[in-house]
Amino acid sequence: MVRENGHGVRPPNEGSGRVSTKVRTADTRERILTAACEAIAEIGFEKIRMRMVAERAGVSTALLHYHFDTREKLFTEAMTHSFANTAVDVDRDAETAPPAVTLARIVRNLLPTDPELHQDWRLWQELWVRALRDEATRAYAVDLYAQLHAWVAGAVRRGIASGEFAPTDVDDLCTLVLSLSDGYGIRLMLRDPAITQDTALRSIWRHVSAALGLPDTLPEPTP
Repeated sequence: MVRENGHGVRPPNEGSGRVSTKVRTADTRERILTAACEAIAEIGFEKIRMRMVAERAGVSTALLHYHFDTREKLFTEAMTHSFANTAVDVDRDAETAPPAVTLARIVRNLLPTDPELHQDWRLWQELWVRALRDEATRAYAVDLYAQLHAWVAGAVRRGIASGEFAPTDVDDLCTLVLSLSDGYGIRLMLRDPAITQDTALRSIWRHVSAALGLPDTLPEPTP
């Protein structure tokens, strides 16, 4: 008998075949979380219904509930999924790329600089609103910020350790970078004509470069 997530039953509609249950389960979760991110970003968490996500993911409602028994659990897992995918893409060659290039990628990915990151930002805005009204969501949001802080700090510390960056108060710099990214990101999401992606990136990088002894020109993105 299949056992997953503590259940002594096979997930509904998972079926059987040559592909392992673990692989099918991972694929199903990936489709559900991708669909949840899209749906929440489009219509907002308060209006989302599990059925909408199931239809978008191409799974049954029963199967969706097997993996995520509440909307709240689906929401937090979707946020984690979104952040993890961004981090994996940015850090794909973090051990071999120049530290300044990796840090510049992170700065770009902290702002809504492309359609996928724009979707991520809509999720973050939903998180902020829920966190103001729900204690569990607030705690989760604080934890996600701690992960973002650690992400930036890791890149800064690698650069300091290699000698490419000047020593600095890492935690203070990371807090500043995240705060500036939030402020500029909100105005970009509002399509404030006074702020462009370029001006936001240049401003954030100016503070980063001053603290780390780097050129004030943001490194160009690499393939």
